[in-house]
Amino acid sequence: MTMTMMKRMMMKKNKKKKMMMLMRMTIMMIAMRTTTMMIMMMMMMIMMMTTKMRTTTTMMMMMMMVVVVVMMMMMMMMMMMMMMMMMMVMVMMMMIWNLHMFRHVIYI
Repeated sequence: MTMTMMKRMMMKKNKKKKMMMLMRMTIMMIAMRTTTMMIMMMMMMIMMMTTKMRTTTTMMMMMMMVVVVVMMMMMMMMMMMMMMMMMMVMVMMMMIWNLHMFRHVIYI
């Protein structure tokens, strides 16, 4: 799905539009990552149900998918946590500074 879209975008000559499309695609990917992963998992399950291939291979594939999903989720969570921590630190610093200044004013 995404690959075809990428190829289609590459074919287009207009650079600005392509850039906009790329931006939109990235945003969509970030937004839809979890949902896409879930869909992929569902697809794998359906494949396991329908196709009569060996269960071991399908299980291995499923395990790989799960691992990838977990890794992705962990990475996303780590990034989010880092961002949140940075924000919190900034806010705390600002609060402390404000309090300090306020106290100074009061003492004077």
